[in-house]
Amino acid sequence: MVAQMKPLLQDWSFDAVSMGFPAPVRNGRIMSEPKHLGPGWTRFNFEKALGKPIRIINDAAMQALGSFHGGRMLFLGLGTGLGSTLIWETNVLPLELGDLPYGSGDTIEDYLGKSGMNSSVKKNGNEKSFARCCC
Repeated sequence: MVAQMKPLLQDWSFDAVSMGFPAPVRNGRIMSEPKHLGPGWTRFNFEKALGKPIRIINDAAMQALGSFHGGRMLFLGLGTGLGSTLIWETNVLPLELGDLPYGSGDTIEDYLGKSGMNSSVKKNGNEKSFARCCC
């Protein structure tokens, strides 16, 4: 990924990198490998590879912060999985709701996001049926 990014960024001027990552992040460190990507992320040194200071937070937390206007907010992001974050006052709490048990041995994320849509499309024949059965 970095090898493909470097030529694209060579003419850009920036001092730091902010990154939203699709897995639990604590104190700027990726805590576990993401479910929807290959392995090797927890050990990778982004600062060394990009030559800039890096700040990493959970991707749902980053998206939530981008649309937060004060008060309290529950962010739910449907994509490849279910991203979720709760924000209140100066607190940001990524929730990982997609890992909650649902059904018989499944998680909520197995029914929502890309995998839920794909299984609904296979079962019911089109994407419109996904909206009727899951939303």
